[in-house]
Amino acid sequence: MLLPKRVKYRKQFRGRMKGQSHRGNKIAHGQYGLVALEPAWITARQIEAARIAMTRYIRRGGQVWIKIFPDKPVTAKPAETRMGSGKGSPEYWVAVVKPGRVLFEMAGVTKEIAQEAMRLAGHKLPIKTKFIEGHGDVEMEVVQESLADAKHDAHMAEEREREAEAAAETTKSEGGETK
Repeated sequence: MLLPKRVKYRKQFRGRMKGQSHRGNKIAHGQYGLVALEPAWITARQIEAARIAMTRYIRRGGQVWIKIFPDKPVTAKPAETRMGSGKGSPEYWVAVVKPGRVLFEMAGVTKEIAQEAMRLAGHKLPIKTKFIEGHGDVEMEVVQESLADAKHDAHMAEEREREAEAAAETTKSEGGETK
């Protein structure tokens, strides 16, 4: 698993994850990439699980680059411990990821293989991701459009659910009146 060899300070503040990613938002090495669409802490275990899923699918072909590194310690206090007595000890390491950040890159395989490998890797991560291809800037508009599409889909699903409930309620009330 990934973790720093040495750190200057054992414990860090939690911090905030507002805004888009300004660094690491370009495909630098490969032909294809997996981009984050949401902000999150991604643990070293999740990164490793995604890497294994990708490398198993591409079977010795191509190259994979991991573009994020878990350098933030997350502390936790032991279970059933009373309040107070200071901050807990570092338990695991996370990478702070903002929308637009390229998480993984791949080269040396066909687009279809890369897309499927990245899809499998995306399922191991706690955030929505998007497959991209080509070099250079990841268009922030693409990321924002994808987020807007996801929100719109969720909204439409809620609307359909409300309509179904209303229809069920009207049929129930009509059935009750005829008795």
